[in-house]
Amino acid sequence: MKKLWQLIFVGTLGLTVCLAQDVVSIVHGTVKKVDKSTKTVVVKAADGTEHTIKVADQATIHGTKKGFDGLKEGSEVVARYTVKGTEKTADELGTVGKDGMKVTKGTVTKIDKGAKTMVVKSADGTEKAFEYTDNAAKDVGKETGKGIDQGAKVTVYYTEEAGKKSLISLSDG
Repeated sequence: MKKLWQLIFVGTLGLTVCLAQDVVSIVHGTVKKVDKSTKTVVVKAADGTEHTIKVADQATIHGTKKGFDGLKEGSEVVARYTVKGTEKTADELGTVGKDGMKVTKGTVTKIDKGAKTMVVKSADGTEKAFEYTDNAAKDVGKETGKGIDQGAKVTVYYTEEAGKKSLISLSDG
């Protein structure tokens, strides 16, 4: 009986540790609702899943001159968020479009972790070089650990200012 209680204790402790870890995710979809009083957005992904995401006070907002207050229902957005327990909190969020975030899909042809750069070749054969942000460096490192390297298919979310492309985040495929 003592061993059973030890097993239950160890299992519970392991589950608690797993739940305490921050899991970084990306959602690309349409804003269904903006709640300024709670600073949350509901984003509906292409698969129909709705994500309620709290936007952190220090979050970087791309594509609106008014920051969070510039987000509108119906806008296409990309959110990079972490999950703690059941709460999703965005540290970066942006509208997709001319002045906001951009999306490209392709194959990784080069990663230089020292220079924090990545080159991605799209289906039409054009190559785009990206410098990646500190947040994206964490994502690239995690994804690289799972096998994202040269030849991997990725979706890149980035901003562009003065001809410089800054990779914000990426996901498989």
